[in-house]
Amino acid sequence: MSVVCVVVIGYDDAAHVTDAVRSALAQGPAVREVIAVDDCSADGSADLLDRLALDEPRLKVVRREVNSGGCGSPRNDGIDATTAPYVMFLDSDDVLPPGAVDALLAAAAGRGTEVAAGLCVRRELPSGREVPWQPGLYAGAALVTRPSRRPRLVHDTLCVNKLYRTDFLREHGIRFPEGRFPYEDFVFTARVLAAGPRIALIPDPVYVWHVRRGAGRLSISLDRSGVDNWRARITAHAQAYDVLLAAGEKRLARASRARFLDHALRMYARELDLRGAGYRREWWALTRAYLATFDAGDFALAPAPGRVIAQVVLASGKPCDLTRVKEVAARPSRLRPPYARSADGTPVWSADLPHVTLEHLLLRPVRLLPVAVDAELRPRARGTLLRLRLHELYGRLAEAAPASVDAEFVNRRDGRTGLALTAEFLPDAADPADPADAGATGDPAGTGSWTAEAPVDLSALDSGTGSGTWDLRLRLRFRDGTSRETTAHACAGPGLLRRSVVPSTRHGVLLVQPYATHAGSLALRIEPGLRGTATVLGRRARRLLH
Repeated sequence: MSVVCVVVIGYDDAAHVTDAVRSALAQGPAVREVIAVDDCSADGSADLLDRLALDEPRLKVVRREVNSGGCGSPRNDGIDATTAPYVMFLDSDDVLPPGAVDALLAAAAGRGTEVAAGLCVRRELPSGREVPWQPGLYAGAALVTRPSRRPRLVHDTLCVNKLYRTDFLREHGIRFPEGRFPYEDFVFTARVLAAGPRIALIPDPVYVWHVRRGAGRLSISLDRSGVDNWRARITAHAQAYDVLLAAGEKRLARASRARFLDHALRMYARELDLRGAGYRREWWALTRAYLATFDAGDFALAPAPGRVIAQVVLASGKPCDLTRVKEVAARPSRLRPPYARSADGTPVWSADLPHVTLEHLLLRPVRLLPVAVDAELRPRARGTLLRLRLHELYGRLAEAAPASVDAEFVNRRDGRTGLALTAEFLPDAADPADPADAGATGDPAGTGSWTAEAPVDLSALDSGTGSGTWDLRLRLRFRDGTSRETTAHACAGPGLLRRSVVPSTRHGVLLVQPYATHAGSLALRIEPGLRGTATVLGRRARRLLH
């Protein structure tokens, strides 16, 4: 039975729009119509769609006469034009995987729900690396009889991985914000949840979100270089919160603010030190103004890292401690020295911001502590040495007694472990000049840190698949039986992030480039063979010339 409409929207995306439309048509007989809304493109996209429609009666092309500047208006055009009982949305640069419509329709019709939602997969291009979006929400099939019973629903702000009953949207007047309104999904999703639908959740992949970081025109979600993007995100978050609150869904409204702290605030904070001084000042001011509208209940629901970053922003009238803020925002969170205390001994952010208290660190389980590990890759005549330094944290680590560390270099694309090693932690000699040592308490050895060292055979990262990126992941083990998974801060001292050439049985040589990620973590880029090495060195030479 043909009961589903797929609304495909696009603007100047001739390179991808036909693939999107074909992926919708290929869903089979359940799709009654595909409505392709062209937002006044100038690159021939609409003509491509018209030619495709000549051989496909299910395809209807809607040409907007004036560009809307956003995604909301063309999607609303699709809602208005459809004759199908169910509707879903697809962007022109993404695709629907085979079976997506059938899976969503079976869930919606079988459970009698107004909405069905499935797993969205973010596919990085050109690498092909896939990352599931909100996998915890879609771990298994479930029926949510009322959104307030599953507050986690507010974390999935996407509109594209869901099937909606058309009369439900029309009956409740649920539409997208019109015109240029970035992050329109946030408001639309809040309007859907506020209407109290029954929702069927399924674990099936139903949407492939293509992430093209090298594209000439970045998507709204990727183009975060200007402060207007942050302003737009705050505006959308605020409207979504107001929608939920006005509908009496206070639990969902609070959950949406907790998501802002744990997701948006942490994501942008990780990038602050990459921006100019003007951006940082304006970002800080915008964030302080928005956070001032939160109450204690909003902050209480958020995980600790987001709360701490928010407290630092609220406590300081200007950008400060950006490196530490960035690492607290990392996943997992890392709190680097110095470790200050107030006059009564309470852990605090710093001597300059004593009102930002960190007393929760005295109570959290060791497996959740924002431990700080510094990582150094030191070239040696006979290979490379990995040195890891674990900092004390208000006496909690000394109490647990660091024993050893399992270190792995994991391929960012497919999650494979290319190199694994284990090393023993040994206490460092106390250094009175080191603020990490000065802040440590409760350590019977009198030190404020522990060091583990192990030789690293970088040639083991030659996977035979060409260039790649490898992230360092750690599992810290303590003598009390507890453990903590984390990453390591990339130390950037003289010679520590220097590229090196190592022998390779497959390619002759490997060029290994250690670097710090946006979150400050140590990672490695690998280029195999003489040609790859020459390419990287050539790019470096050109950057130096310019």
